[in-house]
Amino acid sequence: MKLWVLVFINALAVALSLSIINFYFQQNLLDFFITFSVSLLTSYLVFYYLIERFVYSKIKLIYKLIHNLKLGKDLKDALGEYVSADPINDVELEVKEWARDKKSEIDQLKDQEKFRREFLSNISHELKTPLFAIQGYIEALQEGDIDDPEISKQFLEKASRNVDRLAFFIKDLDAISKLESGEIPVNYDRFNLTDLIHEVIDSLELKAKKYNITLLFKEKYHSPTWVYADREKIRQVLVNLIDNSFKYGKSGGSTSIKTFELHDQILVEITDDGIGIEEKYLPRLFERFYRTDKSRSRQIGGSGLGLAIVKHIIEAHQQTITVRSTENIGSTFGFTLQRDK
Repeated sequence: MKLWVLVFINALAVALSLSIINFYFQQNLLDFFITFSVSLLTSYLVFYYLIERFVYSKIKLIYKLIHNLKLGKDLKDALGEYVSADPINDVELEVKEWARDKKSEIDQLKDQEKFRREFLSNISHELKTPLFAIQGYIEALQEGDIDDPEISKQFLEKASRNVDRLAFFIKDLDAISKLESGEIPVNYDRFNLTDLIHEVIDSLELKAKKYNITLLFKEKYHSPTWVYADREKIRQVLVNLIDNSFKYGKSGGSTSIKTFELHDQILVEITDDGIGIEEKYLPRLFERFYRTDKSRSRQIGGSGLGLAIVKHIIEAHQQTITVRSTENIGSTFGFTLQRDK
């Protein structure tokens, strides 16, 4: 409400009250109108001065401060030239908006705190398991109770595998940390995606046989497909997604790779016919260390960072990655790349 309207209403109320009281005692209409006019003018001036001097000017100052602080100005510069036409109403709106922002910030801080606890718990578990295994094998060998050279060799091999697991985990953790902070640049180049897919399939052929899974890349997708991206990072994306399909595929099943030409993008899809993923798990699938079935996932192995790394690489290319899945039928991971004609 405008200041003059507020003052006028209050002055009118006072003037009417005084005039009615005067009319009650004098019973004279002329005196009533004179008293009303004088009271109205006097009350208006007095109220205007008092409200402007002691209330309204302070509210203007508070609003100016809130408004300029929201614009990111320093405290010493916050009392600038900006003046609102209706500071009382604007202060209310600003305070409501400030309250919403603070609630949102508090919710984000709670989520971050929850994520931090989960993150530390996951790191602790991932490091503890191989470390305890290595410690057990080494202590057994140090005690000298094992006389059989073959058993000693097996213990050393198991300790070595756990060391490799630790190294792999730390490597992935370092990679995702650098990707999140932007320390690893994206080296864009023009290359044939079809050739890269063939290279990745060749490099994973032995692993596919180990899992008894057939890799499929049909001839209709073999024509040159030129994209503009970081070749080595996209190789890592393909390796991680195909490797993931091995872990959660089924023996005797298959993993297929397909490419589709969109308007200015190339869509790559990797599809398996494995155990699939429940729909409720899909939104969190690309989070660090997130596992849909923790007991089975830890038996399968891996750092739990593969899909998170994939997501960061694709987003660093300013592209998108999606997943669709049906439990006991299979999963399809799809990502886009910039097309280069």
